[in-house]
Formats: sequence, structure tokens, C-alpha cells
Amino acid sequence: MRATVQRLSIVALAAAIQAGAIGFAFAQNAPPAHPSIPGVAPPSYSGPGWAPEEEPPPTTEDTSSTDLPVLYVTSVEILRTSAEPEVDIARVTGLAASEGWSAPQLVPTYAGKPFDGVLDLELIATPPSASEDAGGFVPISAVLVLEEGHQFKGVRVRGAENAIAVKQIPGSGRMTINVNDCGNCVGKRFAPEGSMQQQPQSGVIRQEDLPKHLRIVKASDGIEGAESEPDRLTLILDDDNTILQAFWE
Repeated sequence: MRATVQRLSIVALAAAIQAGAIGFAFAQNAPPAHPSIPGVAPPSYSGPGWAPEEEPPPTTEDTSSTDLPVLYVTSVEILRTSAEPEVDIARVTGLAASEGWSAPQLVPTYAGKPFDGVLDLELIATPPSASEDAGGFVPISAVLVLEEGHQFKGVRVRGAENAIAVKQIPGSGRMTINVNDCGNCVGKRFAPEGSMQQQPQSGVIRQEDLPKHLRIVKASDGIEGAESEPDRLTLILDDDNTILQAFWE
């Protein structure tokens, strides 16, 4: 069954802006504790209909390891408020591989002060708990509020398969993703990389047009391993390379 596209977004910036602090605004119950970097404080939570709840009892379980980079980053905007004190806000949009991704957030790629003055971030989210049919990419977004007087010259945001850098603040950058999301792959013939140099043909799916992280399972192949990789596209083929199933696992 094909999944329908839904939009995941992070809103309510006002709840995230606090004097002398920087916060991450994202969905409720997002995982805490990611690499620290000067100018980035622990996240705060906000979203439509969100209200504070009693904190759950402490747990030793590390849930942050379940977060993964979103497949693609499509835009990075650094906005500056007009009211005093001026605050810079990073708004990032991207594309998740499938439905089921939740709690999008922006986290530092590494700890410590960036040498080039560009804040390096990852757009991550909690992946689905089970495989999802390839029904098309799903828009997703998150915001980050920078504190007054920060020293960053720009912001770079990375997804699983691309990155966008904005070298000045305020500023923006966008990228068009010309990749086949495999929403209509089933029933078409798969053409391995290099086997078809001309323009795409009707009824044929070229490997070059698909996401980079790809697993092809031919009719005679076994399947090794049981690790879940929600940002990997798997195609199941029959004897003549017709695609029988396409899913993100």
C-alpha cells in the first residue's frame, strides 16, 4: 500500500526564543543530548497544541542513537528579527525518505567551536519503527534560534545525501532534488547503472536516477543481515528485472 505524503513541521518560534539562550524548536518528546558547541544550549520543545507535561522518571536508556539524518536538505534560511534585541533564526526544510519520520531537529555535527565560523548542523529525525513502502518523499522541517551576539558567520546543514551552506547571516540557500523517489517504481523494469545511457524511457527506472543508498535484491539473491536502515531504498526484482516491491527499511 502506498503511503500518502504528509508534512511535518516545527512551529511556534516564540516559545523557543529566550533571552541570552539558544534553543532547538522541534516536536514534543524529541531525544535530548547531542554534541555540544559554543552558542548552542540544550533544546526546548514547542509545537502545535504542545503543553508541558510531567517529566518522566530518569532512564538509563540512550534514545539519541535512534535518530538519523533526514535524506535531503532542500532549504536553509537564516532570518533576523526586526525587534530588539535582534535574534537570528535558522529555518531548515528537507525531505524524509518516507512517512513515519518524527521529531525533526537540528543538532551540531561535531563538538567545539567551528574553525571557519560556520555553524555545522545536521537535520535529523526519529525514523519509522518498521519498513515503509516507497510512496514518495515527505517534507519535513525544523528551526534553530541563535542567541543575541553569537559569533557565527554562517550555517551549514547536512542531510544523509546532501548539504546546503549559507555563508552570511541573514541569508538563504536552496537546492532542487532531482531524484526519483520511486513512488511509481513497482511494475517497471530496473536498469542497472551504466546499462542505459540515453534519456529515461517510459516503464524503465534507471539506477542513476535513484537515491545513492540503494539495495537491489535479484530473483536469485538471498538477503544478508537484519539491521534496519530506514534511509536505504530496497528494490525486489523478478527474473527480468521488473520491480516487484520498493520500500525503505
